[in-house]
Amino acid sequence: MINDISGGLLDDDMPSTIAKLKVPYVLMHTRGTPATMQQLTDYRDVTGDVLAELARRIDIFGMAGVNDIIVDPGFGFAKTVEQNYRLLRDLEAFHVFERPLLVGVSRKSMIYRTFGTTPDEALNGTTVINTIALMAGASVLRVHDAKEAAEAVKIVELTYNDKTWLHLE
Repeated sequence: MINDISGGLLDDDMPSTIAKLKVPYVLMHTRGTPATMQQLTDYRDVTGDVLAELARRIDIFGMAGVNDIIVDPGFGFAKTVEQNYRLLRDLEAFHVFERPLLVGVSRKSMIYRTFGTTPDEALNGTTVINTIALMAGASVLRVHDAKEAAEAVKIVELTYNDKTWLHLE
């Protein structure tokens, strides 16, 4: 699996490389580079704009022959704290792609800045957001704290007892 935080924007050969390797590809939304992304948070409608930008990237990868794409909205990448929470609220919209949805919020600034704490103190917020993401249909969680994330998955599964709504087919 290739997890590309640039969505292929930093390497023009990424689509053909992934197609040649025939491995699953995590396509994450971002803008710019890690050094410039936080200056590129001007969206007309963050959810609509992220969906549109991901759709263009999915088309490019699809034309290169990449079929096994996992979509990542890119929490924390070229988004403000407020925009991250808007994406979380609108997470179900990402099912339009009919692809697995990955959410990676583990210990991110959208959590610890909200409470004026540190990444080391963000576990509870991470678990809450992971649970919200699961309930919105996330298929994959990228985490630092695997035990706590697995417990959230188990509780959501037990509560709803029907994994089909989790899009885990």
